[in-house]
Amino acid sequence: MPLRIGIDLGGTKIEGIALDGGREIVRLRITTPRDDYDETVSAIASLVDQLEPVGSAPVGIGIPGTIASTGLVKNANSTWLIGRRFQHDVEVAVRRPVRVANDANCFAMSEASDGAASGASVVFGVILGTGVGGGIVVNGRVVSGVNGVAGEWGHNPLPWMDAGDMPGPPCYCGKRGCIETFLSGPGMAGDHERVSGARLTPAEIVAAAPDDAAAAATLQRYERRLAAALASVINVLDPDIIVLGGGLSNIDRLYTHVPQIWGEFVFAAGGEVVKTKLARAKHGDSSGVRGAAWLWPERT
Repeated sequence: MPLRIGIDLGGTKIEGIALDGGREIVRLRITTPRDDYDETVSAIASLVDQLEPVGSAPVGIGIPGTIASTGLVKNANSTWLIGRRFQHDVEVAVRRPVRVANDANCFAMSEASDGAASGASVVFGVILGTGVGGGIVVNGRVVSGVNGVAGEWGHNPLPWMDAGDMPGPPCYCGKRGCIETFLSGPGMAGDHERVSGARLTPAEIVAAAPDDAAAAATLQRYERRLAAALASVINVLDPDIIVLGGGLSNIDRLYTHVPQIWGEFVFAAGGEVVKTKLARAKHGDSSGVRGAAWLWPERT
């Protein structure tokens, strides 16, 4: 099994890993040079050299954005990457082949390769954090799509809204009622404040729910919305498994309650049980950097 290097480029840190098959050889983390493109490329090159100085292992990189058909970065939260020939520039700097993918795609790839979705043919990986992202892996390969936005379910409208949900909160993308505005961490907190008047974090809402009716109701609304949103994915993609990552994936009750609800929305003629599984990420916060390494399959 060849050595692979994975890089997870975040807004505050760059994490790197060297994998021998699925076995971690070394992991390193450095601070991201924010707002400085050239220094970011140089930092990645330095990290790669530290991970494997010989210079033969291919490099996979997860970024908070995507590579457009022009070869330029688009839709990146790390705005200093936008409009740059990032993949080309990193390949020149590290002197070896590089593949770049959206960080949610890397998450999905990690879990499909040797995580919670290992052995599954069709995998949908979900990030539920400060934003809502998604990635698709089919037969061991990431599906990016012709526009580079495959899996970006967070900017579809929340399906089957209750009357009180319409038209939905405004989203930074310019629309209203995006899935992200309901199912992200800020989305849950905002919903709770709108209904109860109390300003709590998602963790505080979860902790309060056993004894607080308002917090319990917020979680129930969240679960129903998540079930409806995932049902719309099942209706289009029909994945074997959906894997949850991000901070909100640590809410244990989601894994029992959401599958009990989503059958109401999944198009399953005759009332058949929905066979798609819902699972927590096996590799947790490590999935992004591991998935970047797995952008290079066993034989390339």
